[in-house]
Amino acid sequence: MWKRYLVKKNERALLRREGDFVKVLEPGVFKALDPFNRLAVEAVRMDGPLSDTALGDYLRKSEPDVMSRHFVQMDLGDDEAGLRYEDSTLVELLPPGTRRLYWRGVIDHRLERISLTEASALPPALVLRMTQPTLRARPVQGLAGVLLAQVPAYNVGVLKIDGKVDRLLEPGVIGFWRYSRDVSVELVDLRVQAVEVAGQEILTRDKVALRLNLAATWCYVDVLRAWSTLQKPAEHLYRELQFALRAAVGTRTLDELLEDKQVIDTTVTAQVQARLQGTGLELRSVGVKDIVLPGDMKTILAQVVEADKAAQANVIRRREETAATRSLLNTAKVMEENPTALRLKELETLERIAERIDRISVFGGLDQVLNGLVSIKPGAT
Repeated sequence: MWKRYLVKKNERALLRREGDFVKVLEPGVFKALDPFNRLAVEAVRMDGPLSDTALGDYLRKSEPDVMSRHFVQMDLGDDEAGLRYEDSTLVELLPPGTRRLYWRGVIDHRLERISLTEASALPPALVLRMTQPTLRARPVQGLAGVLLAQVPAYNVGVLKIDGKVDRLLEPGVIGFWRYSRDVSVELVDLRVQAVEVAGQEILTRDKVALRLNLAATWCYVDVLRAWSTLQKPAEHLYRELQFALRAAVGTRTLDELLEDKQVIDTTVTAQVQARLQGTGLELRSVGVKDIVLPGDMKTILAQVVEADKAAQANVIRRREETAATRSLLNTAKVMEENPTALRLKELETLERIAERIDRISVFGGLDQVLNGLVSIKPGAT
């Protein structure tokens, strides 16, 4: 008929009669007369919250003395978040609407309330406690309720709250509450970036199909303006380069493009820079990497180049022949007017002939030899 219960020092016990709460049993030995077996004792651990939510609601309303003596009440409103500490150590982030009761005694439980209506950003000191949770001896729970954004150097973060651009974030680590709002951060690189428009099949004005690859460099000059006016700035720039390239090639013939290869760069640059006015983007440079011709057009151009070079060689050959003839004519005039020069020419000719002959016999003197080799009629031109 008598029942005896032992409550340990790190426990509390709930005494129930026929399932209904009677009181909280503290550490020690509890004895009770129970001839009809109506009493039940439920031992509970003190390192966790009270699991019976219905009992918790009853204690809040009807047993304020029991609440203040045995429990730490952690109830949050819809516009509040909570930081739960155990022995001055942050262990959990509590979302809005939380209703929990923690046992007093072994662990010192403490709640810090934070209003979600005043600011969306977390205090910097709190962010430092949440970074690298795996390196803590006891990781913080409930981190799904915050957004920890790390902005690297040479970048900025575009903060969007409920789909609207709010402000820019400087390099570093910053946290935002996710409760009651949709928060996102997109990283934007402020350095000069490269974009390629590759494999563009475009017809020239004379209906020649060309494949072109274009490269460009660009950067942000006003990030907020770019993200407020353009949904995706990089894709917008790519499309503008595409349209400008087609306009530059489609309005010119193949010969015009081959004669002035820089006309594409100049035209694309001018058109895209005009389109980017007021968007927060700046085009730094544009260049055509290569122009690929069709196979049959390559053969035709090779034949054209070959014929052109052959014609140039023929002109040069004729020019040299004319110069040589003019030189001979001048030499003849000099020898006609100067007998000494004629004599020297005769000696030069004799010298070249003598180089090819091993033995020479001269009869009648040197004058007769020269007269036999070269005969010039008086008055001849």
